[in-house]
Amino acid sequence: MLEILRSVIQEVNRAGDLEAVLGIIVERVKDAMNTEVCSIYLHDEHDERFVFMATRGLNTDAVGKVSLALDEGLVGYVAERAEPINLEDAQNHPRNRFFEEVGEEPFHAFLGVPIIHHRKVLGVLVVQQTQTRRFDESEEAFLITLSAQLAGVIAHAEATGSLMLTDTGKKKGSTRFLGISGASGVAIGTAIVSFPEAELHEVPDKQVEDVETEIGYFQSAIAATRDEISTIAAKLEDRLQPEELALFDAYLHMLDDSAISGEVIALIKDGEWAQSALRNVIGAHVDNFEAMEDAYLRERGADVRDLGNRVLSKLQSTDTRVQIYPNDTILVSKELTPADLAKVPREKLAGFVSVKGSGKSHVAILAEAMGVPTVMGVEDLPIEILDEKPIIVDGFEGVVITYPKEVEKTYYRRIIVEEAALVEDIKVSGDQPCHTLDGHRVRLWVNTGLMTDVARSLDRGAEGVGLYRTEVHFMMNDRFPTEEEQRVIYREHLEAFAPRPVTMRTLDIGGDKALSYFPINEANPFLGWRGIRVTLDHPEIFLSQVKAMIRASEGIDSMLRIMLPMVSSVAEVDEAQRLISQCYREIIEQGVQVEMPDVGVMIEVPAAVYQARDIIKRVDFLSVGSNDLIQYMLAVDRNNAQVAELYQEFHPAVLHALDHVVKAAHAENKGIGICGEMAGNPSAAVLLMAMGFDVLSMNSTSLLMVKHALSNFEMSHASELLASVLKMDNAYLIKNFIDEEMRKAGLGNVVRSRRHS
Repeated sequence: MLEILRSVIQEVNRAGDLEAVLGIIVERVKDAMNTEVCSIYLHDEHDERFVFMATRGLNTDAVGKVSLALDEGLVGYVAERAEPINLEDAQNHPRNRFFEEVGEEPFHAFLGVPIIHHRKVLGVLVVQQTQTRRFDESEEAFLITLSAQLAGVIAHAEATGSLMLTDTGKKKGSTRFLGISGASGVAIGTAIVSFPEAELHEVPDKQVEDVETEIGYFQSAIAATRDEISTIAAKLEDRLQPEELALFDAYLHMLDDSAISGEVIALIKDGEWAQSALRNVIGAHVDNFEAMEDAYLRERGADVRDLGNRVLSKLQSTDTRVQIYPNDTILVSKELTPADLAKVPREKLAGFVSVKGSGKSHVAILAEAMGVPTVMGVEDLPIEILDEKPIIVDGFEGVVITYPKEVEKTYYRRIIVEEAALVEDIKVSGDQPCHTLDGHRVRLWVNTGLMTDVARSLDRGAEGVGLYRTEVHFMMNDRFPTEEEQRVIYREHLEAFAPRPVTMRTLDIGGDKALSYFPINEANPFLGWRGIRVTLDHPEIFLSQVKAMIRASEGIDSMLRIMLPMVSSVAEVDEAQRLISQCYREIIEQGVQVEMPDVGVMIEVPAAVYQARDIIKRVDFLSVGSNDLIQYMLAVDRNNAQVAELYQEFHPAVLHALDHVVKAAHAENKGIGICGEMAGNPSAAVLLMAMGFDVLSMNSTSLLMVKHALSNFEMSHASELLASVLKMDNAYLIKNFIDEEMRKAGLGNVVRSRRHS
């Protein structure tokens, strides 16, 4: 069965369209399981029915014409239960229904398996036989495995608009894709696809007019690749056997005009750009090799793929085209990186879309700080066909619309106008301190990482910096910055915010924050070497940074605060405090007049929650990093779109943990703040205020919304709500309860503005 399964999957991967895929599946399953019938029914979302889409053994004239209601027949029963149904004699089952047009009357044995993608039933795969019998477990397992493969193919067909069912269920010109909200807002613009270097399968489709120039790019790349391969072969000539050296000759042969090179040039002449022409030709050759029965020949597919990536690398280096960004650029990428955020001039950037990642990833947080509407985790998005195509990004709902209709554009233009009006309306309170309706004072600070954040933060009334992400500067560099380079940057921030407090987090790398010049390769990066663990293992990095921070504060009327990330034990706090004291003493001994900065700890892991009382006795303040704390408390990778729905700010365990930390800090008469994205959600901010957080720190884009919400709420009411939600045991109920209370208070507009929270 395994060999059959592999063969079927390879055939499916080579198929040109969905119709061919369905035909392969029903044919091969019928033969492999030695059954008389194999059929596929697909869900038509337009008519809300299951359509008879492919068969071997039943009446093929009924394909595309017969359909069932969602709760009709055994097919509907399989979909309803979302599990396999294996019947010895289907004719006696109460849910059985015959369709004369299909011609299934003679068949008794029935096995139906749901085709599921992301918890959604896309269809049902069915096998039948005339004899009365029950399909065994191996047959059922085989069908389940195939249905899982088919689910991805169907989802992709839906995504690309190639899936057509009944005439009434044909795909519209526009297609909606669900992802995860990364940064709020709406953008209407033109998709520009960013793809990584030397990743052939991620190259997008593009058309070119100057065919000769394009052929020139390609031929230069071929020549460079031939030279590279010849050089490698010459260096290895005395170390390899003749049969091993023959591989290099094979590579060179494939590059000849009569082979790969000629096929690529033919596609370029048809108007494709060199990169996608190369992708298509290499892909076809790889598929041919992998379909071969001989194991040795199958492995040669990997050689062809390697050769293709070599040529692509040379092609990218010889292609001198300058990317032109339209004024409404929406940057689309397989996986957005901090470097991608800086690719497009800010005045031309309208939005971001990423196939991978989640709304709480580091990149999403930076996008929110930039105020750029962003959708993450749009896994079914066919980015290879979207370059320079019209697109809408809904960062409120986590929706991407390709080829939008005019009515959709009109709807979203209205939202853009409404949101802009709301921001203008609440700007009037920007420079005023935040007080609730009953006089409770709330300090609102900002999270920053770049100097570009400063002006916007101050304009919106930020009273301090609760989190300065020092790692941003490290990530934008090609080496570790010197102590002096750091000092200059830190001083700029301190001067800009003086006399307001500035909380600088020591280097926090690892997890989803990587340095190109200091790679950390781990199977489980979020549970590995990150934050304070890295810098304590490399005290030279920590000492240099702390000295730069303290020196930067010289002569400035501003309060420097140093904050330690990813702390999980008091031993780490003690060691860090020792090193900070050492830095301060050395600076003082050099005659520099500076104050000893306050030192605080980020509460980001459960261990720190339950040691909060012991930690706060050793430092001056605590600050909850809610993004990571939620991740670790709920065991949800915040970059994984598959489990994004499980990342819940209003989870009862999270709320109780926050309440515990606040009580621990206040018991020692120390300050407590929160600097995660949770603080920037107006609904959550009401609860955080009620818990007793002294400082709420957020991205500048959220500050006005939060100030508006808290200024129009009563502390007494917030306390009542907190008491109520701490008795609840369901995150969804808590969120809906709080949002409804916000609406009752006349704050429905800010709830909508944070629909993704």
